[in-house]
Amino acid sequence: MESKRWTIETGSKFEKLAGYSRAVVDGEWVFVSGTAGSDGATGEFSDDPAEQARCALQQISDALEQAGAALSDIVRVRVYLSHADHVLAASQVLGAAFSDPRPANTTIICGFAVPEILVEIEATALKRNRVDDKSLA
Repeated sequence: MESKRWTIETGSKFEKLAGYSRAVVDGEWVFVSGTAGSDGATGEFSDDPAEQARCALQQISDALEQAGAALSDIVRVRVYLSHADHVLAASQVLGAAFSDPRPANTTIICGFAVPEILVEIEATALKRNRVDDKSLA
């Protein structure tokens, strides 16, 4: 059985420039690109790594929703941080966002092309079958 593959775009100039999509949906799998923690409304970056982590998760959640999935479907996250001092702040945000079974996590300290970026998160999700509440009526 062949699965349908499609992409989710946000309209970012970098998607076309760098040849990527915010997310790729392949059957029940959703692969969300590294998502920097900018404010979705303004595009600005907070100087607070926890706020950047929250913003990144919100953008990931929005992409997953378009794919018919949710944060609870995430099976793996990769967290990229500009400095080791940001590990606790970002980890606390992730800890509040995920419940059992929590996803696998790899955290990497790295540099970014834009100095305002403190946090970037990528995710892989496996969509679960959901029961439509309206169908129960």
